[in-house]
Amino acid sequence: MKADRFQVGVIASTHGLAGEVNVFPTTEDPQRFKKLKKVILHTNRGEEMVLDIVSARFFKKFVIVKFRQFDSINDVEKFRGCELTIDRKDAIQLKPGEYYCADLIGLLIVDEEGKELGTLTEILQNGANDVYEMTMKERDEKVYIPAIGECIKQIDPDGGKIVIHVMDGLL
Repeated sequence: MKADRFQVGVIASTHGLAGEVNVFPTTEDPQRFKKLKKVILHTNRGEEMVLDIVSARFFKKFVIVKFRQFDSINDVEKFRGCELTIDRKDAIQLKPGEYYCADLIGLLIVDEEGKELGTLTEILQNGANDVYEMTMKERDEKVYIPAIGECIKQIDPDGGKIVIHVMDGLL
């Protein structure tokens, strides 16, 4: 099942008095905030607000964002910890063989013979290569699979599965 929206950041704190916020980016490329025109704010009360981005600049690990809808610190301080998402149509176009993490979570993981091993529950991005967290089908146990070519043989989001080569010691 493909995700309709992708998280691009979380509001960490206010910035100054004019309604700007410090956003912790959760997108692979924080520079994309420069190109974004709109984001969807998910409030702590479960509401969604479409916000227009007026400006985005960078400071340390944050993106300082100004929204057209807010002009004061009082307008934005209640949004600390709220997530910002974008619609799929506004997401970065992928190259062949690239996938959105959100589209892979929940996929069935099978071995090369087609035996069901478990479900992809999380993708850990730790630098050198991603690591797929699989919750085993037979027992409630987590197994960590390196997302490298010798282990990941096929990713088929439309077919709902990932085929892996079970390396020695993996299971």
